[in-house]
Amino acid sequence: MTVRRPVLVIAAVLAVAFGGVAALLLSNAGAQAATTTLCQEQTAPVSGGTYIAQNNEFGSGAPECVSTDGNADLTVASSSIGNATNGAPGAYPSLYQGCHWGNCSSGGLASAPVQVSNLTQGKVTTSWSTTQPGGSNAYDVAYDIWFNRSPTTAGQPNCTELMVWLNHNGSVQPFGSQVASGVTVGGHGYNVWEGAQAWGDTVTYDMTAAATSVSGLDVGTLAQDAVSRGYLSRSCYLIDVEAGFELWQGGAGLKTNSFSVSVGSSPSPSPTPTRTPSPSPSPSPSPTPSGSGPCSATYSLVNTWPGGFQGQVVVTNTGSAALNGWTIGWTFPGDQKINDLWNGSYTQSGRAVTVTNASYNGTVAPGGTVMVGFTGTFASNDAPPAGVRCS
Repeated sequence: MTVRRPVLVIAAVLAVAFGGVAALLLSNAGAQAATTTLCQEQTAPVSGGTYIAQNNEFGSGAPECVSTDGNADLTVASSSIGNATNGAPGAYPSLYQGCHWGNCSSGGLASAPVQVSNLTQGKVTTSWSTTQPGGSNAYDVAYDIWFNRSPTTAGQPNCTELMVWLNHNGSVQPFGSQVASGVTVGGHGYNVWEGAQAWGDTVTYDMTAAATSVSGLDVGTLAQDAVSRGYLSRSCYLIDVEAGFELWQGGAGLKTNSFSVSVGSSPSPSPTPTRTPSPSPSPSPSPTPSGSGPCSATYSLVNTWPGGFQGQVVVTNTGSAALNGWTIGWTFPGDQKINDLWNGSYTQSGRAVTVTNASYNGTVAPGGTVMVGFTGTFASNDAPPAGVRCS
């Protein structure tokens, strides 16, 4: 169950302890990094300020503290929290990049919030490695990803809270009620939960296979799925990615071994997708995809559920000069019907689909990519097309 996070007090951790709020424990080996201990609602910059470590004990007065060595790591050093598991957790010790209730890290999302309409595949990715003690503790291992209607806020974000639960221990569950089960988004299986708040929706993607780590988790793919379900507006801004542990009972020994958030300058930071040559497409009423040109396009099925699907096409500039305007097209092999598409304008006639660039993404640098996402319905077949034309 998720709750609202209060404004945090920044801990003074780089100098003399401020009123007993924080303590620096130096190791005997002077060459090693200092250990910072954070209790109650204290915070400290780590990794040179790229991230912020926060204890964020907001729902309990029991003794509970975390420690970090100044890198992007965090350990629950002690916890006497004993909240009922059918209520709110007592704390959310975590690391984050971005702005949390006006307390901002340096660079990344803090200096460049990303509007959901521009949150394309690979634009924002995150990796996280944890240690989970299990036992009689009650906790979840969860991302808390915040969207706001404007690029900044000093308080409660007012658009959508998107959580990703990697795992949980004890009888705890996400906020709201389960609205979908066994869906696949970005290669991971999830059960989806949703609950309405006074300020917006909380939507939780609860992994069906428990995990201790993720690598290159694509925030945009999850966000666009939330858009397709009506829980997130494309006009909102991604302002904060947090990773930590909601603690109901105990939790000592929970550890973030490493955490990172990557914000790319282009829609995809990965190597330029290559179009795998396929045997001659089976005859179809659609024109044969062209074999050459300044761009290529690759179709993938992102998510599927009974009677519905989410797909995307990545357009790549394969030329040596900037691409000024593009058009893609394909023919569905089944009875798919697009009902919503972003990052482009589309027409569909029967099984044939044509998409042209939007006003803001027609220019693509050599080697650059643009992602077009869409949702649709089908009755019997959501198989991908044999190929996609690009010109």
